[in-house]
Amino acid sequence: MLKSNLRNKILKIREKNNTKNIQIDLNQIIKILKKEKIAKKTIGGYYPVNFEVDDLELLKRLEIKKFNISLPVIKKNFQMDFYKWSLSDPLKINKYGIPEPETKNIVYPDIILIPIVAFDKNLNRLGYGGGYYDRLIAKFSKKKKILKIGLAYSDQKIDEVPVNLHDQKLDYIVTNKYIVE
Repeated sequence: MLKSNLRNKILKIREKNNTKNIQIDLNQIIKILKKEKIAKKTIGGYYPVNFEVDDLELLKRLEIKKFNISLPVIKKNFQMDFYKWSLSDPLKINKYGIPEPETKNIVYPDIILIPIVAFDKNLNRLGYGGGYYDRLIAKFSKKKKILKIGLAYSDQKIDEVPVNLHDQKLDYIVTNKYIVE
């Protein structure tokens, strides 16, 4: 199946199930961070849109635990960077309707939470098709080791995500029912 057809099919499932207020156990993320012995505490989250798994409560809890929080800002040419952000900081809406930090303090997170359209048991993810996260992961990985955690609902799992040369695997995928590692 073409990525675009697959994407549309899974997005409809995600929208339908999101109305059920399904939550992910945030303690699963904390356990992963402890298991990975994360010493540096800069985390890149995302502002949930389009029925994505809501990570804002997790970011709030991590900020209380003295993590530095950041959110992505979309750039030209399908590029993206993370900028320091606190839950009390203002946001502006970008051209895709996604809230972004107003401040321009670029950071390089040690952990990145990534929204997922679909995933498979091999830690492959299907996103929206722009390649923003794939480019970002490739760029950041040249600078340092980063922990990549995808967030999804269990019914977004498919048998096999079609992958190409530029697609980046995740380290973990946390769902409302289980963790893929």
